[in-house]
Amino acid sequence: MAEPGGSGPRPRRRGQGELEAQVLSVLREAPGPATAGWVLDRLDGGLAYTTVITILTRLHAKQAVTRERSGRSFTWQAASDEAGLAALRMRRVLDGEPDREAVLASFVTALPPDDERLLRELLDREADAPDGR
Repeated sequence: MAEPGGSGPRPRRRGQGELEAQVLSVLREAPGPATAGWVLDRLDGGLAYTTVITILTRLHAKQAVTRERSGRSFTWQAASDEAGLAALRMRRVLDGEPDREAVLASFVTALPPDDERLLRELLDREADAPDGR
């Protein structure tokens, strides 16, 4: 559908979560810290530079990306791989619950047997680690 007075179809509007995922994907592919302009050049679909900055700033607030001052702007880098980011989301959900023990107990009892076994193995491994974690 064309915009009134416009010359073509309007781009599909993406949700915030979708944009964040796309930006993180681009940052994970970067050879090192990247500028917002570099990220923008690799994203599909006419986003504004300010939109990319907003998404990067939100991801930084969520600790999903790190940033370093570079002149008057920043360079950005994904803070973790996909597994690490999923773990961060899980910790944020857990931190938002008043009864951590009940949430963890419910989570563990709802796990399929193979996942429960894997979780127990991982916890045992961490308990046996030399740093005492």
